[in-house]
Amino acid sequence: MNIALIAHDSKKELMVQFCIAYCGILSRHTICATGTTGKIVSQATGLDITRYMSGSQGGDQQISARISCNEIDLLLFFRDPLRPKPHEPNEMNLLRLCDVHNIPVATNIATAEALIHALERGDLDWRTIVNPV
Repeated sequence: MNIALIAHDSKKELMVQFCIAYCGILSRHTICATGTTGKIVSQATGLDITRYMSGSQGGDQQISARISCNEIDLLLFFRDPLRPKPHEPNEMNLLRLCDVHNIPVATNIATAEALIHALERGDLDWRTIVNPV
C-alpha cells in the first residue's frame, strides 16, 4: 500500500513515536510524506520515505494530487485542531479528496493505531471490495 504521512509542527514528535512503534509494519509499504515530517521520521526510523515539499510550501497539495490520481491508499495526518493554520483551506481540500476517493484517513493517534492494526491484518484491501474485478 501507498501510505502518506503529514503532521503539524506540534504533532511531529507524536508522528515520529508512532512510526518508531509501527516501523515493522510501515517498512512493508511505500511511504511518502511532506518535507519536514518525512525527514524527521526517516532519520528516527530508517524508513525509506519519498519526501515532498513542506506542507506550507505545497507538500500537502502534492499529496492531494497523488490522492486524486489514486496513488495513495492511506493517509496519516496528525493535525493540531487547537491552533489555526494559514494554509488550512488546503488541508480541508485534502480531507475532501480522501472522502471523494474513499481513502482511509487518521487525524489522531487513536485512529492511526486502529488503521495500522487493520493494515497488518489485511483488512484494508478495500479497493477490491468497492471495485471488484
